[in-house]
Amino acid sequence: MSTMTSDRGMMMGMPSMGMGGMAMGPMMPGMGTMNPMMNMPMAGMMGQMPAMMAPRCSMKMEKCPGGMMVACTADDKTTAMMMQNLCNMMAGGMCSMCCMMNGMMTCCCNLGAMGMCKMEMMEMGCRMTCTSGDKNCEKMIQACCDCMNQMMMPGMTCCMMMNGMPVCCMVM
Repeated sequence: MSTMTSDRGMMMGMPSMGMGGMAMGPMMPGMGTMNPMMNMPMAGMMGQMPAMMAPRCSMKMEKCPGGMMVACTADDKTTAMMMQNLCNMMAGGMCSMCCMMNGMMTCCCNLGAMGMCKMEMMEMGCRMTCTSGDKNCEKMIQACCDCMNQMMMPGMTCCMMMNGMPVCCMVM
């Protein structure tokens, strides 16, 4: 039994800018195949759907007592509202931060596994705070903060996800 495949491959490069300041993510391998198992997201590939758009924003990560805080702010009200709606829709889900270079994930920190993440809405975006009462988890969360800041400095793309769904993306 053979399977038919499309000639479309995985899109490489930095996420391209779509409509309304949206960053478009990489396409999943196996798109257009007849075999349903080939269309399943692969572990480590961010688990996002093809050409998923995430609101483009600026991110500021900093350590705070008990963990870290990420402030995501948009340039326009429409993008800010979309980001807030995505965050509200996915509230209570596993929060993670991923850095990408040339469309490939280089680092992913699953913050929800180490602490309690909470989202609060701001005028032009949202703020995620991840904290833990456990001192070892606090150190791990703060190490993730340092790691993400260091990776974003040279120009990597950073994406905040909830339950594997991108809710905002910073493209340098």
